[in-house]
Amino acid sequence: MRTLIRDVRIFDGSGSAPYAGSVLVDGEHIAQVAQGADALDGAAHDQRIEGAGRTLMPGMVDAHTHLTWGSSIEKIYHQFILPPEELKVAAWRNARVLLDQGFTSLYSAGALVDGIEPELAAAIAAGETPGPRYVPSTIERSPEGDEGVDTGNVFNGRGPDAMRAFVAYCADQGVKSIKLVVSGEDALKPGTAQHVLYTEAEMVAAGQACREAGLWIAAHAYYPEAIGLALDAGARVIYHASYADEAAMARMIAAKDTTFYAPGPGVSVGALEASPPPHIDMSAMKASAAERLEREKVIVPALKAAGVKVLIGGDYGFPFNPNGRNARDLAHFVEYYGYTPAEALVAATRLGGELMGLAVGEVREGFLADLLLVDGDPTQDVAIMQDAARLSMIMKGGALYKAPAAAEAA
Repeated sequence: MRTLIRDVRIFDGSGSAPYAGSVLVDGEHIAQVAQGADALDGAAHDQRIEGAGRTLMPGMVDAHTHLTWGSSIEKIYHQFILPPEELKVAAWRNARVLLDQGFTSLYSAGALVDGIEPELAAAIAAGETPGPRYVPSTIERSPEGDEGVDTGNVFNGRGPDAMRAFVAYCADQGVKSIKLVVSGEDALKPGTAQHVLYTEAEMVAAGQACREAGLWIAAHAYYPEAIGLALDAGARVIYHASYADEAAMARMIAAKDTTFYAPGPGVSVGALEASPPPHIDMSAMKASAAERLEREKVIVPALKAAGVKVLIGGDYGFPFNPNGRNARDLAHFVEYYGYTPAEALVAATRLGGELMGLAVGEVREGFLADLLLVDGDPTQDVAIMQDAARLSMIMKGGALYKAPAAAEAA
């Protein structure tokens, strides 16, 4: 199938200014990109999409996704733990919801249940259920169980051998990225973000085992020591890092060619905006969120200026921050971190594609045809990306998931 998309304003994901152009898609890939609304009119094609001056851009990438955090814009769950069958329904729904919102690739930041994400990733890849391209994870690993006890389970346990066993298990399960909780979480247990949960030997062992198995590491790390341990392990992406000091930032900058950073403002803003019922106390969560955002206002621009690849993805899936609102991170980058709309879009497209390790995130010849047609100019007002009704076309791998009204057979 060859699809001609003509008369569009192309934001190609590189950060360059949009330009009038046309794109020819052949099969799963972008075959030609040309300047000029009618530049490719002579090219053979099977269907034609009239852009009518709308913006053509790459599909977006969320770098910190929790599909098993059940709540979405379509269904809110006020309990976090769901029965297995309901959790599966929620995860499958969340994948489709995010594709509806223009996210064509997702990098998982951990699951509530073992095995569910590799199963979902396989179902999406096989075309059995709609969803974005997906780097699946498993249960977030911390070295001790809920009661602070080493149970000997592969998902916790101490020492380098326990880490190697966990990595081997994940490789067998079809996981592509493992999530390590290197520090605590103030929002859930006040005062624990400073706690370092792994030793250097454990993290180094995890990193070596992942490299040998061809897996990536996503690390939850707030304070300098935890950030350093994540870097020691060769983490592909570090989440939060809100309390990084100058030395930790210098290490992140030194690792900028191999390690990505996703601060995750979505959950902080969602917590601050939340109005919980009287019996739910979110005071600690709100205080933590406010402090993190203030620190990130300094940290994120400094890391970005030094060339660190900063990505969107904000812990969506809580009832106060449901899946499907993920594009809010674009506006948060503008409001809190001083990004221009175009810079925020680059974080969601080209840089996200680099995280995925796939030829996605750019409107470029040879890249996978994961494309959005947007009613309006998000490089001027990035908030329009929060309105799925403005996405007149969603294409994934050359296939029209959402077709515009003006798609015509040639």
